[in-house]
Amino acid sequence: MNTMTKGAISQFIEKYYLHFNAATVVDAAKAYEKQLANGSKMLVSLAGAMSTAELGKIFSEMIRQKKVHIISCTGANLEEDIMNLVAHSHYKRVPNYRDLTPQQERDLLDKGLNRVTDTCIPEEEAFRRLQKHIVKLWKEAEANEERLFPHEFMYRMLLSGVLEQYYEIDLKDSWMYAAAEANLPIVVPGWEDSTMGNIFASYVMKGELKATTMKSGIEYMTMLADWYTLNSNEGIGFFQIGGGIAGDFPICVVPMLYQDMELTNTPFWSYFCQISDSTTSYGSYSGAVPNEKITWGKLDIDTPKFIIESDATIVAPLLFAYLLNM
Repeated sequence: MNTMTKGAISQFIEKYYLHFNAATVVDAAKAYEKQLANGSKMLVSLAGAMSTAELGKIFSEMIRQKKVHIISCTGANLEEDIMNLVAHSHYKRVPNYRDLTPQQERDLLDKGLNRVTDTCIPEEEAFRRLQKHIVKLWKEAEANEERLFPHEFMYRMLLSGVLEQYYEIDLKDSWMYAAAEANLPIVVPGWEDSTMGNIFASYVMKGELKATTMKSGIEYMTMLADWYTLNSNEGIGFFQIGGGIAGDFPICVVPMLYQDMELTNTPFWSYFCQISDSTTSYGSYSGAVPNEKITWGKLDIDTPKFIIESDATIVAPLLFAYLLNM
């Protein structure tokens, strides 16, 4: 167990977060700590728009303090942390987003502003600023007959220094830069769904790049399977922010190894926590209660299981602050 003195935020949480979802935050945080103290590793999955929500301000420190060992995220979260790094001052907040008319939404599009709830990402300064650098790396790799994963291209771009001229936030607040420095393994299922994935597809369609230059989702699954096999002796926990493919994809590696590869000594995930605002319902993956995962060979009967039914932009920073003794 972490013996460091807890800071004011952690003490506040322990004093006042006593029941219902609040109590689950504390229980999940303490169980996360116990996992790490026992030598277990932790996968964190990022869905939604957590990078645009600037989770990097605290998540980067989780990475630096080795409280995260592998990440599964959407292509949007992979790229949007870097977009925030290079174009932060050009973002536009729209507090009255609930009241916008269709015409006002179209006006934002015409200004090159793509809205994520109350925050507009500037297309020219964010997407296009990255595009010219990443395309160069794609083409160089293809010329050298290299094949890389999407996150490896991002790491290469960040560590090369070509983006330093654009930095608009403190570098320590970028979780992608912290991950690149640590060469942290990342799984990005469905990367093609992202803006950079769309851009890559457009170059393939124009005949300027081969689709095979980018490693695929199947290769991400096999990479994850190898990583899980090598690191699961002391247990691997699963901390899921939101739902969707960022969580569904990696959690399946256990039944794949156990059932399809017939590696029957594969351990289940040793911890599970999901922060979710999805309504618990029949037929819902994101809203499924953890016990359902027992029937799919992902979690065991005695796996510590937590569902925090709340907004991840509120809960995740608090839970991470507890883990960081803030």
